[in-house]
Amino acid sequence: MSTAHVPDSLAEIRDTFLETPEADRLLLLLEFADELPPVSDEVAAHPEMYERVAECQSPVYIHLEIQDGIVTMHATAPAEAPTTRGFASILVQGITGLTPDEVLAIPSDYPQTIGLTRAVSPLRIGGMTGMLMRAKNQVMQKR
Repeated sequence: MSTAHVPDSLAEIRDTFLETPEADRLLLLLEFADELPPVSDEVAAHPEMYERVAECQSPVYIHLEIQDGIVTMHATAPAEAPTTRGFASILVQGITGLTPDEVLAIPSDYPQTIGLTRAVSPLRIGGMTGMLMRAKNQVMQKR
């Protein structure tokens, strides 16, 4: 498990999951699903700005902005896909407010480190990994 370069925001989320009894981690993920921040009016008005996350079975779209050296992540995920929505919410909450370098330093295996590999299918963990990789790619292209 790589802990190097995990930003505080994502480390805190990871630690919350790891401190939660394994049987309750899925409930915690569902709480995150309910907390997915709405996208800004500007992003909502321009759906062409979004990138589809092909690794997700559900239609998940992300868009990252860099303004004044700070990254903001936007994501949409359907309410009918609560685990996927939860993963999107973790990344939106964990990445928004970071610098581009901090985002690029997030270990690619972060989704495997939050204690959910036995609670959800590998396909869903792969979807979160896809979201993270696409987020990092967008930051690289925009910085």
